[in-house]
Amino acid sequence: MPNPERYTVTSALPYANGPIHIGHIAGAYLPADIYVRYLRSQGRDVVYICGSDEHGAAITLRAKKEGIGPKEIVDKYHELNKNTFKQFGISFNIYHRTSSQIHHETASGFFSKLYDLGQFTRKTNEQYFDETEQQFLADRYISGTCPKCNYDSAYGDQCEKCGSSLSPNELINPKSTLSGETPVQKKTTHWYLPLNKFEPWLREWIIEGHKEDWKPNVYGQCKSWIDSGLLPRAMTRDLDWGVKVPLENAEGKVLYVWLDAPIGYISATKQWAADNGKNWEDYWKSESTNLIHFIGKDNIVFHCIIFPILLKAHGGYVLPTNVPANEFLNLEGEKISTSRNHAIWLHEYLKEFPDKKDEMRYVLCSIAPETKDSEFKWKDFQARVNNELVAIFGNFVNRSLVLTHKYFEGKVPEQGELTDKEKQVFDEIETLVANIGSSIEAHRYREALATAMNIARIGNGYLAETEPWKLIKQDEERVKTILNTSLQICATLSIVLEPFLPHVCGKLNEMLNHPKCEWGKADDQQILQTGNQMRKPELLFQKIEDTVIEAQVAKLKSISIVAEDSVNSNSRKKPFVRFEEFSKFDIRTGVIIEAEPIPKADKVLKLKVDLGTEQRTIVAGVAGYYSPDEILGQKVCVLVNLEPRKIRGIESQGMILMAENSDQSKLTFISPQQEIENGAIIR
Repeated sequence: MPNPERYTVTSALPYANGPIHIGHIAGAYLPADIYVRYLRSQGRDVVYICGSDEHGAAITLRAKKEGIGPKEIVDKYHELNKNTFKQFGISFNIYHRTSSQIHHETASGFFSKLYDLGQFTRKTNEQYFDETEQQFLADRYISGTCPKCNYDSAYGDQCEKCGSSLSPNELINPKSTLSGETPVQKKTTHWYLPLNKFEPWLREWIIEGHKEDWKPNVYGQCKSWIDSGLLPRAMTRDLDWGVKVPLENAEGKVLYVWLDAPIGYISATKQWAADNGKNWEDYWKSESTNLIHFIGKDNIVFHCIIFPILLKAHGGYVLPTNVPANEFLNLEGEKISTSRNHAIWLHEYLKEFPDKKDEMRYVLCSIAPETKDSEFKWKDFQARVNNELVAIFGNFVNRSLVLTHKYFEGKVPEQGELTDKEKQVFDEIETLVANIGSSIEAHRYREALATAMNIARIGNGYLAETEPWKLIKQDEERVKTILNTSLQICATLSIVLEPFLPHVCGKLNEMLNHPKCEWGKADDQQILQTGNQMRKPELLFQKIEDTVIEAQVAKLKSISIVAEDSVNSNSRKKPFVRFEEFSKFDIRTGVIIEAEPIPKADKVLKLKVDLGTEQRTIVAGVAGYYSPDEILGQKVCVLVNLEPRKIRGIESQGMILMAENSDQSKLTFISPQQEIENGAIIR
């Protein structure tokens, strides 16, 4: 709809089973935030919805790995991700949770309505069952070789390499991701949505209706899916974590996560509306609302086919106006891999670079994978910050403000008669401002950002050509007009770059001593009033030195190697040792009687261990897994004849033996199974 009354904008609900990395941000969150900030600056009615996806196989799988319950997992990562998004400036109106009561009620009610309308078919068939773990396997608990591209780590619902939708039965050599064993087929009953019934409607709605306005990568994938023929898909799963199926004789079954999760957008909107005195139905059921989903390419099928079918089958809801999905962001020549820790985790970046939030926003937008995969490199990050943000935008703003403080005591000088040069500059800026808006509305954010930076380039060129520092002694009135023009350009930049760089533009407005302006003011020649007293200028950006980048590259390589080693550690055995060598180890039982943190050390604890005949101080790397209070009284096994060494300035007099799983997510003490005196020798 060209001029809707309101906008409902969503970003994919991230699984609450781990932190956010820059690939997530570049794909689904930064583009949406830019778009929403732009809409708000125009005074449009927009709600930006997101939240944690807290159900499904991804959550229970992580919980199993860490040896804790699903709720502990989702609580931990919901808070971490919510705070990370906020610090980075992703301006959700609400960041909700699918574990909330309002979501369970909404999702359950949605399913019940579809059931009452006769949209489901109930089928009993055979599905994969893990005999070792004694449970049916959700699609994501099964991996094997993709029958279409031969990728050997495809999941039971989708191949992440070629993007094909799969069913577990299509996988070649399927394995359970829980036990690693080959699963067996066992009968179970589920409720299926016949996607094939909606094919004619999808052809009309997508293939005929969105050929021109949806991105080619999105439209192409949708067309491929529809042309391949859709099959019924189960809308329930055999799990004990999620929204319970609201039917009789459905014990042990929950809603399929791709029915559950998108309804999270609706339940979050309900909560936001209740909190803000709004009518949620205006944002989901009014024909004058534009619904726009921001996602990565791996979610195209769910947001463009399955969720719209659910909305259509239910009735009464608007359908997505657009789904501007992005492709994938790679990292230093490789795909981002959470299992190998080959990623830049946003919460870690914000700790290491707390004053460079917008620098990362700028670079991620500059290289956004809008229609094809792109790549983040630390050296490119440095070059873009130093050569563009510092040298172009920051330099122009700094020169304009410094010269004004030097010549006119920091007050906006009066604008005199405009020459042809000023008229040309303002005409060019007016055109560029219009182009920026058009690019944003067409979801071409890279193009919009590049155009906005061209305004800064015009400003730099204008200052270089007019040379006010040379004119000041002979023509002060002319210099007033030059600096007034430069300051007006700075004000324009604070408006058009705010969706991309909100923190920096906020700082720029503070220096200009001027409130944030709406988008409509961006091409105004008199945004700043004559005589406005500006504040002392500060640098908007700092150059990034080579040593900083070299450290980040080295860190990325080292953690990737460590992670890869840990993944493979269970399959690699160390060389044999002679019995005489092993007999040199003196390992004894003990108990931890004191435990305390070490200042400025977040990975180790200082322990005192009672070994029966003596007590020893041992520094152990367990702080990431246990608090001091948790391990008081813990029975341990200690290598007591290890040569003492200083760790964090403390002499450690032995080593406590621990067991660690392959992905380093769990660390467990090795201890006697029965009561035995402290100091007992382990043979």
